[in-house]
Amino acid sequence: MLTRRHFLQTTASLFSTAIPASLLANPAAAQSNWSAWDAQVTPANYDPATSNPWGLHPRFLPVRVEANDGLTPGDIHVDAVARYLYHIGNDGTAMRYGVAIARGKLYEHGTYTIRRKAKWPKWTPTAAMIERDPDLYEEFADGLPGGPKNPLGSRALYLFVGNRDTYLRIHGTPIPRSIGGRASSGCVRMVMAHINGLYDRVKTGSTAYLYPAEEYVTARS
Repeated sequence: MLTRRHFLQTTASLFSTAIPASLLANPAAAQSNWSAWDAQVTPANYDPATSNPWGLHPRFLPVRVEANDGLTPGDIHVDAVARYLYHIGNDGTAMRYGVAIARGKLYEHGTYTIRRKAKWPKWTPTAAMIERDPDLYEEFADGLPGGPKNPLGSRALYLFVGNRDTYLRIHGTPIPRSIGGRASSGCVRMVMAHINGLYDRVKTGSTAYLYPAEEYVTARS
């Protein structure tokens, strides 16, 4: 778990580089950088099962596992205890990834619908985040354009309840060493290279199940 001091230091390092004025004025201009940014966050000769420049515990690297019976292909299940995300396949298997979840009581288990997907998304702290910690978040109230240092990373899946945006996301993180811990303000974090591989296989309209941090579920290796 990241301490407040460590979180503040890490956040300062993320935002220490000035955002180009062209991106602030026209976020769409950033799209021309997407391919270069993808290459920047993807290790050379990348193999999801073995590449680990982030120093993760090996169990958090992507692996295909046997899914429990009765799960719907395409859905996502997040085991908050083991810090795993499963994407259910059509053949009785699932791809398993390591994740970080929210710290303390900020983790919100529940059943959600993925109604939006975005590459290199803009990040805007929620009103609750700003109220809870204005010194950390208030200066970003108008949002931060996408990029390798953006807190949402390279890809984001947006979680809704009905038509209501919960402001919870499954997203990449520029802090990969947080994987396996409780570090976020509510979202589920993944290594950017990992969510890049997952992103294209997830369809909008799929269901995401975020299980309580006291229950084990879903699949077995």
